[in-house]
Amino acid sequence: MTTNGPVQSTDVSDLSFLSKPIGDLFGDLPVNPDDYSRCLLSEDQISFYKANGYLTQVRVLTDEQCNRLLDEYKKFLLWNDNNNNNNNTNTNQNLYGKNDSHRLDFPEKNLLYEYHSNQSNDPNNVVTHMLGHWRISPLFHDLIFMPTITVPVSQLLAAFHPSKQLFVPVQFWHDQLFAKPPYHGGQVAWHQDYSYWTRTEPMQHISVHIALDDQTEENGTIHYVPGSHLWHRIENGQEVPLPITDMDFSDMESIKKILTEEEMTKFQPLPSLLKRGHASFHHPLTIHGSYSNRTSSPRRAAVLNYFVEGTRSNTDEPLLHGIPKIARGEPLNSRFFPLVFDPKWM
Repeated sequence: MTTNGPVQSTDVSDLSFLSKPIGDLFGDLPVNPDDYSRCLLSEDQISFYKANGYLTQVRVLTDEQCNRLLDEYKKFLLWNDNNNNNNNTNTNQNLYGKNDSHRLDFPEKNLLYEYHSNQSNDPNNVVTHMLGHWRISPLFHDLIFMPTITVPVSQLLAAFHPSKQLFVPVQFWHDQLFAKPPYHGGQVAWHQDYSYWTRTEPMQHISVHIALDDQTEENGTIHYVPGSHLWHRIENGQEVPLPITDMDFSDMESIKKILTEEEMTKFQPLPSLLKRGHASFHHPLTIHGSYSNRTSSPRRAAVLNYFVEGTRSNTDEPLLHGIPKIARGEPLNSRFFPLVFDPKWM
């Protein structure tokens, strides 16, 4: 995806210097192992994830935590309910663009890895999308450390890990916000996440999609294609993800152009219908996407991406825009990829 200008900061206001919760969202990390055990997934949930490549309706936030995050969300939006609660999108032609973090009204905006007030650049199909807000917002900073999220992540990453352990140490990869305004909220085209992440290896990643509003088929809930976590291609004798077919979310069905006949037969997306405060977890090869929001309310979500400790750089370029390079083959050990869960804590 496209990126903005360089990020340069050593200021303490850059929250990446703090590799533990600040305490604003849920307090400190537990010291009692039993507090982690309360966050465990069941064997049935893990089995479903292994078979289908995703798991939905896991409660990770309270209503109060959702409300606080939604209030914080507003600082990252160039639209609001007042200028979107109408069907006349012509009045909003100039509100949306790409690579426009300079229009945000706070000095730490330069810490964002990416900011698109509208990824599609189409005022009739608006998706606000950003990366890196954990470095700016104490609430979103603490979200990445929440045991209700990181414990299930460790279990699900372990389910596909060659170590065959029940848990693995987890590092944070990066965060995302996806927001669809009322009436003209846009779509996110079908894709596999690891198609964008081959700059890291091996593939031992997971994504967590957290609904901050109730998601319905009408407002653009995330959909998953069951079993698609097994779909890949072979290049130079190696398994690789499907190619990226749409960078701007404009062509919802573009991935179908590169699917095999068998894959097309099995391409049967199911809506997650997430309730607010609930999350879905998905494998890095699971095909997913979401349709437009044409309701009178916004649809806002937070996405957290993680990988198993020991994941390495597969490039000599910066892994995220503006952060120091990590040489190809070196593990991602820096403050930008903090350890968020260690089985030793249980």
